[in-house]
Amino acid sequence: MTPHLISRRDIRRGTSRAAIGVAAGVSAVAAVVGFAGLGPGRAPHAQTIQTDAAVPVVADTVKRGDVPIYITGLGTVQAYNSVVVKARVDGQIVKIDFAEGQDVQSGDVLAEIDPAPLAAAVAQAEATRLKDLAQLDNARRDLARAARLAASGNATLQQQDTARSLVAQLEATVKADEAAVEAAQVQFNYTRIRSPISGRAGVRTLDVGNIVHASDAAGIVTVNQLHPIFVSFALPADTLPRLRTAMKGGNVEVDAVSRDGRQLATGRLAVIDNQINTATATIGYKAVFDNNDDALWPGQFVNIRVLSETRHDAVTVAATAVLRGPDGTYAFVIGPDHRVAKRAVKVGWSNQDLAIIDEGLAPEQQVVTDGQYRIQAETLIEVRAPPGSVGGEPGHLAVGGVGQ
Repeated sequence: MTPHLISRRDIRRGTSRAAIGVAAGVSAVAAVVGFAGLGPGRAPHAQTIQTDAAVPVVADTVKRGDVPIYITGLGTVQAYNSVVVKARVDGQIVKIDFAEGQDVQSGDVLAEIDPAPLAAAVAQAEATRLKDLAQLDNARRDLARAARLAASGNATLQQQDTARSLVAQLEATVKADEAAVEAAQVQFNYTRIRSPISGRAGVRTLDVGNIVHASDAAGIVTVNQLHPIFVSFALPADTLPRLRTAMKGGNVEVDAVSRDGRQLATGRLAVIDNQINTATATIGYKAVFDNNDDALWPGQFVNIRVLSETRHDAVTVAATAVLRGPDGTYAFVIGPDHRVAKRAVKVGWSNQDLAIIDEGLAPEQQVVTDGQYRIQAETLIEVRAPPGSVGGEPGHLAVGGVGQ
């Protein structure tokens, strides 16, 4: 077989055809890819536009209404009156006339001391009075006789004066005897130990058979008056002007609240201490409560809310809507296009739940209350219902319009 010889001209011609084919193939692939990237309806060389993603937030509506402003503190319940019942004479207890924890009335007998020694003292004082009365009666008759004898000249005036002096002396003695009888009777009455106030008896410290003395430091029982009852508490000294002004306008309402937020009783401010505590810069107050249901008990700790004033027609918003920055307080207001605007606000008063806005917001506006850390001015937002709210689940749009 004769071999086929290839000339140099043929080699150059073949190389040129291969290069042209490869270039054409690459151009075709590029054209296909470029067309696919444009997509339907897009013109060549058009710029790609990205849409802003809405940031989910929780919002609330600015409202107008009356807002009670409270001053809060921690108080201690105290008995309106508290008495340690003690023996006023020495002796042995022979009877206990009350039950521990029992309600007692003023004048009720709580305990009895052996009355025999003091009954004997009363009888002795009465006998002495009767003896001196007999002597006084005899002295008066002697005076009458001396007066008749002196008138007839059979007795001297000195004898008459002596008889008159003896009568005056015995009259004074009888008066002293009467006082001694009364004193002995008082001591005898002290053998029946009575409650000086109406209230609740506590735990007794002595039983029947014990010897008590008037000088004993410890009493027999403590009686506390629970109706009405006091709550004592201290507040910062700068609350004094407001509460004094409020008291001049009438009764100042005070609420006693439990640790779990339950309202126990409502009373009124009754006492403002006459001096500020310089060590703590606080001043003491007392509120009085009827306590008919015994909701308050001496020694109990309660939270106190004092109604210092009521702001009428105040513009209010959730406290979480108000933020603080380098330029002061501000809030994010939601516009009709669902974009937020940063609005400076002036807060007149606030607590952990509510803020009164003096300047910067108007009723029916909608403000962001949660999620502010993810937004700034002109951010597009999506209002969502707070977790656990009625009428929506997390991730669902909240019902309601958007304020201006």
